[in-house]
Amino acid sequence: MHSARPAATGPTALARSLLAPEGEAEVDGFVDRLDRWLPDLVQALGQVYQDPQLLPRLVGLMASARRQRPTRLRELDRTRLLRPDWLQLPGVIGYAAYADRFADDLQGVRARVPYLRELGVTYLHLMPLLKPRPGPNDGGYAVMDYNAVRDDLGTMADLVDLADTLHEQGMSLTLDLVLNHVAREHQWAERARAGEERYREYFHVFADRTGPDAYERSLPEVFPAFAPGNFTWDDALQGWVWTTFNAWQWDLNWSNPDVFAEFAEIILSLANHGIDCLRLDAIAFLWKREGTDSQNQPEVHAITQALRAIARIVAPAMAFKAEAIVGPQQVVAYLGTGAHAGKVSDLAYHNSLMVQVWSALAARDVRMLVRALERFPAKPPTASWATYLRCHDDIGWAIDDEDAAAVGWDGGAHRSFLSDFYAGERPDSFARGEVFQANPATGDRRISGSAASLAGVEAALDADDQHALDLAIARLLCAHAIVFGFGGPPLLFMGDELALLNDRTYSEVPEHADDNRWLHRPRMPWDLAERRHDPATIEGRMFQGLVRLGRVRASLDSLHASGETAMVETSSPSVLLAVRRPAAGLMIQVYNVSETGQQIASAEITRHGLPALAWERLADRSVQLTEPTIDLPPYSAWWLTEPPVRVAT
Repeated sequence: MHSARPAATGPTALARSLLAPEGEAEVDGFVDRLDRWLPDLVQALGQVYQDPQLLPRLVGLMASARRQRPTRLRELDRTRLLRPDWLQLPGVIGYAAYADRFADDLQGVRARVPYLRELGVTYLHLMPLLKPRPGPNDGGYAVMDYNAVRDDLGTMADLVDLADTLHEQGMSLTLDLVLNHVAREHQWAERARAGEERYREYFHVFADRTGPDAYERSLPEVFPAFAPGNFTWDDALQGWVWTTFNAWQWDLNWSNPDVFAEFAEIILSLANHGIDCLRLDAIAFLWKREGTDSQNQPEVHAITQALRAIARIVAPAMAFKAEAIVGPQQVVAYLGTGAHAGKVSDLAYHNSLMVQVWSALAARDVRMLVRALERFPAKPPTASWATYLRCHDDIGWAIDDEDAAAVGWDGGAHRSFLSDFYAGERPDSFARGEVFQANPATGDRRISGSAASLAGVEAALDADDQHALDLAIARLLCAHAIVFGFGGPPLLFMGDELALLNDRTYSEVPEHADDNRWLHRPRMPWDLAERRHDPATIEGRMFQGLVRLGRVRASLDSLHASGETAMVETSSPSVLLAVRRPAAGLMIQVYNVSETGQQIASAEITRHGLPALAWERLADRSVQLTEPTIDLPPYSAWWLTEPPVRVAT
């Protein structure tokens, strides 16, 4: 006999009453999840809000969303509850693209799913596609309607069809959710401008400059060249509104529980449209505090924990990815530390890895990379880094002065060197990028450019230099191997699989002309993609090289994202060891980040525990470590393990 459940009270009783028509099994499942994640929700809400009506309001939202959740997604919930590490598996390979650059619209993206499967992609991130404001919109990050798709891309029904197709192919769909701000044309902003006091309180509005001036003393500028300052006067509001990014992107007031409830509803709606993961855009900026840079405030992590708990209760198939481009000590908190450990986001971008790889390639020196990455605190084993060589954004040279000093470099001088190098302004540079957002006050100069152009493919083609081209492709594949081998889903940015070059026609599009990040956001040239099977072409060499990386990665349990990677120096400044020691087995990766052959002692590898006869997984060959030294060709990438056990047939 089954024991009777205790009488439900409080949120549980409310949930049972609201879900009663769903049937006993569904109600019990919901209540089980509520019991599991309600403490996380209550704890987090208590750190931020003092509204006694907020929790019952949220329970009502959750029950309503669960009633609307389609059967096929409820089945996906059950599958992922049984496989909670689904995003940590070695076979997860990500791909990020603007839908309209990859294909004409969402139906076009759906038609290209076989291409993604061929590449080995299991996780598709489509850049902002929820309806933005007309005209300049920061690449789609100025959203005016979270419940609609951009008109030129299709409809929410098309989005559902795409999600269903991806799920049928064992793939997931990620979308951007802009949390920090909305477009000035969003209905909340329009109603605030029309005089509705409730919606005025959705934003940070100041009657005069007293408040803004006090905050500005400690606030940085994100876009100093075309959006200086952090506040904008609005005639209709008769006030100064907080605008961190652009005058037409209004920062939301997350201290208002109504804003929290609005986003809880938005998240659950997107989950019910089949979205598997939300990239939480600009999450570091949510909470404002005078006297600080208003980033990484503790309330941000409580808010994220609460939103994640709500998603887990209603749609446990959904995951969160934090877009927090901050320092090592701060970024780990977005995966959860202390009381929030394992309760915040499932993924966070490892921006430092990207920056340090490009730095190592330019300097032909891995020592600062090792120093920078060894300072990262351990992440929760249930969370993962999202790793990448390039993304849709510029590269900001987040080089810490202490890390540079530890290897005898001046931090400011090295940042300047990297900007000069990747802008192609040095005679020893192989790169062809452009400076983005130069700030004379700070000396900050970020870089735009595609991975292939930054790595030397463009320069080699311009010079008609086959040797330089071979080195550039080897450089790219070596860099991607570091990213694929680090642990956590590697993310490819659209076109990198074909070594696409900079697209300088961006300046011909009026809304893109003043933002050279569109340099590395080309339209997908499908005619070039047809060359991906031809090993004599650049496209074929890159595509097949990345397919190989993905296939080998998927076969190695030692690359499960729950583990950690230790970066180790060698006797050669150009040679990096990446050591992983999971229960699945020791793995040592060896990388030469220079265009010249390097030599290290075999003992530098074997002292970590590998046998004298190791197996190099990427080339599927044995490697003898019995000689005193080993020779590493230019840009070599070795993934060494014990020899595989061959099963006789």
